[in-house]
Amino acid sequence: MSSPEQTPHRSGFVALVGRPNAGKTTLTNALVGEKVGIVSNRPQTTRHAIRGVVHKPEGQIVLVDTPGLHKPKSLLGKRLNDVVRDTLSDVDVIVFCVPADQPVGNGDRFIARQLREVRAPVVVVVTKTDVASKKQVAEQLMAASQLVEAAEVVPVSAVNGDQVELLEGLLIKLLPEGPPLYPQAQTTDEDTERQLAELVREAALEKVFQEVPHSLAVTIEEINRRTDRDLVEIHALLHVERNSQKPMLLGKGGSIIKAIGSEARVGMETLLGTRVHLDLHVTVLGEWQDDPKKLNRLGY
Repeated sequence: MSSPEQTPHRSGFVALVGRPNAGKTTLTNALVGEKVGIVSNRPQTTRHAIRGVVHKPEGQIVLVDTPGLHKPKSLLGKRLNDVVRDTLSDVDVIVFCVPADQPVGNGDRFIARQLREVRAPVVVVVTKTDVASKKQVAEQLMAASQLVEAAEVVPVSAVNGDQVELLEGLLIKLLPEGPPLYPQAQTTDEDTERQLAELVREAALEKVFQEVPHSLAVTIEEINRRTDRDLVEIHALLHVERNSQKPMLLGKGGSIIKAIGSEARVGMETLLGTRVHLDLHVTVLGEWQDDPKKLNRLGY
């Protein structure tokens, strides 16, 4: 018999959703921290792509990667939304990220409508509280809590670590009782390539405006481990559909592609635990979003 003070261990899958630039990646990194490896060899119980695992004595949170939910304008958009819906119908808790420094918009409302069809409890996290005033945060907490029926509404600054531990505790309480799903700090390279590509794509989405995002795919062409210099060299391609989109990603004098590279590299170094040299190139792959062969080639 267990002693009365022993609380049962909880474990389960948590999906983070939110529009681009809502702070999902930063929050993921803050939750996962440095001690935890990204895992990819999955238990037979799941088909999810996994971003990271949070190990706590009282429970284990498995963070699930989802592409951003958006209004589909192509075959790719439909496929991605199907992936998200499949994922959301199959996780234990959903974290809906709404940034504190931007008014609630159509993108947030679109996601909120999709979440109404989901059975899992939703925790609304108002992110980026470090770049908003107290008044803004209070107003956003009100606005966000009206978007969906939330189990909890929590303001968080992932950058400063404010309320991250509180959020972890709330998420664990919402998970089912059960043993850990993954061993402590297990890492593999098998799924790393997809995660590296996603870091580049997310950085690009934060740096460019409306026209490019859904026309953008990223592939990792080469990963070269330089043991002599404790460095990983990564070569990635950013695929757009039209020549007119290339300058948007490159920026004047290459300023935007440099900024994308700097931001993605920080995430990669956290993921891989080593220094990274990142080489990015932009290429045009015409009308790939509606071409099944090109979609398959890009991993969709």
